[in-house]
Amino acid sequence: MKMKWWQIGSLGIQHVLAMYAGAIVVPLVVGGALQLSGEQLTYLVAVDLLTCGIATFLQVWKNKLFGIGLPVMLGCTFTAVGPMIAIGGQYGMTAVYGSILCAGLVVVLISPYFGKLRALFPPVVTGSVVTIIGLTLIPAAVNNMAGGQGAEDFGDPTNLALSFGVLALIVVLYRCFKGFIRSIAILLGMAAGTVVAAVMGKVDWTAVTEASWVHLPQPFYFGVPSFHGSAILTMVLVAIVSLVESTGVYFALSDICRRRLTDEDLAGGYRAEGLAIIVGGLLNAFPYTTYSQNVGLVQLSGVKTRNVIYAAALFLILLGFVPKIAAVATIIPAPVLGGAMLAMFGMVIAYGVKMLSQVDLTVQENLLIIACSIGVGLGVTAVPNLFAELPAGLRILTDSGIVAGSMTAIILNAVFHFGKVRRSATLPLQEQKIS
Repeated sequence: MKMKWWQIGSLGIQHVLAMYAGAIVVPLVVGGALQLSGEQLTYLVAVDLLTCGIATFLQVWKNKLFGIGLPVMLGCTFTAVGPMIAIGGQYGMTAVYGSILCAGLVVVLISPYFGKLRALFPPVVTGSVVTIIGLTLIPAAVNNMAGGQGAEDFGDPTNLALSFGVLALIVVLYRCFKGFIRSIAILLGMAAGTVVAAVMGKVDWTAVTEASWVHLPQPFYFGVPSFHGSAILTMVLVAIVSLVESTGVYFALSDICRRRLTDEDLAGGYRAEGLAIIVGGLLNAFPYTTYSQNVGLVQLSGVKTRNVIYAAALFLILLGFVPKIAAVATIIPAPVLGGAMLAMFGMVIAYGVKMLSQVDLTVQENLLIIACSIGVGLGVTAVPNLFAELPAGLRILTDSGIVAGSMTAIILNAVFHFGKVRRSATLPLQEQKIS
């Protein structure tokens, strides 16, 4: 049955709502941690929504050069939050976007071969990396729950009540509802928390009143990109982890849509993701990857047509041209954001654990890979001066806990499993479905 335009539009809005919380939380967390101004934060949210739409369009539009051609939504990846904050804090925003541009270029270049390179990144490696990233994000969430690092009312009982109230509401919505309501539980929690905070006088509307109604994206908004070896390596690792996650989403959607994926299809999907990352770097947005929550919505609705995703992409692009709407997201108080962040970043850890559940944990070598990689990653994060006396060239691999932990996992996996019957990944990719 042919769908009418209003049916396609309403389903497209559902997809936008399902990924909207994730799309706005990432720029809010990164911008807040790097102490961006209200105007800069509004731009970051607006350009992120715009680029989410462009990235989705690149992936859904299948052609000879790029695109997977499945009903998939793209958004900014949570795994990039910690690295972006670390890079921005050490080198500045220009280094963040220099590293994103390089990561996108690497993804485009390796897209025809990544299917063969997947052997380097079995679940024991990617699961450890995602778990490390999630663990490094939790302190940012807890600081916001208390009111934000350096806030005069840090730890005030009203801040704690707001943050834990938002978290409790998210849990209640997950417990009492299924389907679409559950998929937007974090968005509803933040909306309700912001309303309560407004009644308490904790919402500053200045950013909304000062924001313009229409704007155009500005390439290199934060300045000409700069390039640093450790920053580039960090972002390339983030992009590769995202590719592995995206592969699972591709196969999950191919099963739902009953379409067999070829190597050329996967290469087109990887190339589209690389192009999306490059667009994010040019417009000073974020690296982009597939959003698994929208896969559940495709399965729930039973509507598999790409027209719905085209409509969702169009809505995101239109929202990106209206800073007034983007500014509404920037007024969310830190405690409200912190409650939602704890749930979202905790889910990053949980997803890392889920990936590790595919590993044969009866093999002692796998346990040692997980233990050493997470231990090194957290150790470098907790004691950043651990390798301060090493030569600058070596510190490219040791300055970031995520890079150090990732390299540890990759090297140990090669030591223990290459040249043998590899037992680190127990499920074929076709069975690694993401719900």
